[in-house]
Amino acid sequence: MTPPLRQLLDDTLAGHRLTEEEAVRLLSTRDRGVWEIAAVADELREHKVGDIVTYVRNQNINVTNLCVNACGFCGFSRKPGDADVFFHNEATVREKARTARERSVTEVCTVSGLHPEFDAQSYVDIISWIRDEAPTVHIHASNPMEVAYAAQRSGISTREVLIEMQAAGLGTLCGTAAEILVDSVRRVICPDKIDTATWARVIREAHGLGIRSTATIMYGHCESEADRARHLAVLREIQDETGGFTEFVPLSFIHPNTPLYRAGLARPGATGREDLLMFSVSRLFLDNFNHIQASWVKLGTKMAGVALLSGANDLGGTLFEESISREAGARDTDYLDPAEMRRMAADLGRTLRQRTTTYDLLSG
Repeated sequence: MTPPLRQLLDDTLAGHRLTEEEAVRLLSTRDRGVWEIAAVADELREHKVGDIVTYVRNQNINVTNLCVNACGFCGFSRKPGDADVFFHNEATVREKARTARERSVTEVCTVSGLHPEFDAQSYVDIISWIRDEAPTVHIHASNPMEVAYAAQRSGISTREVLIEMQAAGLGTLCGTAAEILVDSVRRVICPDKIDTATWARVIREAHGLGIRSTATIMYGHCESEADRARHLAVLREIQDETGGFTEFVPLSFIHPNTPLYRAGLARPGATGREDLLMFSVSRLFLDNFNHIQASWVKLGTKMAGVALLSGANDLGGTLFEESISREAGARDTDYLDPAEMRRMAADLGRTLRQRTTTYDLLSG
């Protein structure tokens, strides 16, 4: 017999580990039970990490929008000959890294299109240029797709690519390119991307080398609640094995300019209910994660504030430069002043603190 919602939530607070089926049940809630789930997730957040809201002072460097893939959810990638193609050469990357250093950022994040001429050395060079110009800045770069692409282009293993990136100065790996870790969904939204097993293998290899990573999900397109729960289960299993994930970042699908939506293959993004439940159920299900980030870029600042009441404890980064979500149709994505983040945290009776990429709190 299925226990009442209240009993399931009380059991979870008491240490019960949710099953995938239970996660599906929670993610499918459509009545005022949504608020009960959010309240318990917020209580669990308080028990786990307290009342501090964190953020990282970071800057994105998107080196190029040229990409050999054609993912249906992407409004960023371009093909050779397109009018708005860009590719930042060494001088520009170095200049952007110097700007990041002058802005006192602690993290530079770089993810780009899969340039048709890139190989492993290309990614190593980009990391090296940033390290040269900003030697004290943490480099949060690439993702399992880029690692696999670099390995294939250079005829070496993904582990060898990671070792070379690490030697060049890579600090942590982006846990993007995960989208939904269910291959039947991936065949619809990103058929040219690596499969679930490859994504998980590269993440495990990185963690095994001491390269920690984020974990993400992109939801609100054509996946089901069961697909979301399966995705969370994959992440929880890896975290049980490696402990290498620093945070979980739900990314709400930005639809307006994407081929997937324009072709009628995706709904127009997640609803507010789905956003709230994604954060709440993630907090309840991912019992081996401490930190859940509310991406203001994807949610907007108002919904990000609601996410902070639903299990999230982090607001992500200042960004300074953001183009991927903007090209998909998001607005006001370029920069969020910590003063505004402080206002958001204070509105909830909580305190804002700056952190490093790996969640060490910084003074001030």
